[in-house]
Parts: sequence; structure tokens; C-alpha cells
Amino acid sequence: MPEDRTHKVSCSSYVNEVEVAFEILSGKWIPLIVWTLSTQGTKRFGELRKIMPAATQKMLTQQLRALEKRGIVHRKVYPEVPPVVEYSLTDIGKKLSPILHDLNAWTLDYLAERNAKAK
Repeated sequence: MPEDRTHKVSCSSYVNEVEVAFEILSGKWIPLIVWTLSTQGTKRFGELRKIMPAATQKMLTQQLRALEKRGIVHRKVYPEVPPVVEYSLTDIGKKLSPILHDLNAWTLDYLAERNAKAK
């Protein structure tokens, strides 16, 4: 039985495979987390908080855990006091990088076109 019966990826009740991608990348901060790790490399939790100051500690933690559970993000804990935790993309997470760069390029084109039409 799926751990989370309402989660489409876990129960495979999706109509089209692209739904899986949107399900994995859904969440207010998930796209920015993946983009940041893709463009800037490994980050500590505190560094991610500085990049996303509007994200609460609880929300950022939840979204990082979701990405880790889905195999997109790797969490490395160093045995120190206080604990040092670093986040990086897994191999499958790194495969999102060109997709996100294409999406960023599309967004720039979209905004330029919208701004041109608004004038």
C-alpha cells in the first residue's frame, strides 16, 4: 500500500507521465531549491535560507525532505556540533538542470514579449 494514498507519484494514479514531473516539482519553494542547487552547487541549510528569506524554516525543511525522499536532493550530515548539513542534487536531480535552464530562457522570452505588448 502506498505510504501516501493521495500522492500521485506514490500511488501511480496519473493520466500522463508529465504529471509526475509536476508533482515532484510542486511546492512553493521546490523549484527555487532545485534551481539554486543546479546553478550554485552544494548549499548548507542556512545558505538556502538566505537565498529564500521568505521561506520559513519549517517550510524549507519540509520541501527539502520531500526532495530528498523523491531522490532529487542528497542530504549530507557532518558529525559536528552544531551539526553541519549540506544539500546537493543527486544524479537524477542534476538531469533537471538543462530543463530548468530551458524553462528560464522561455520565461525571459515570455516576459520580454509580454512587456513589448504592454507598451
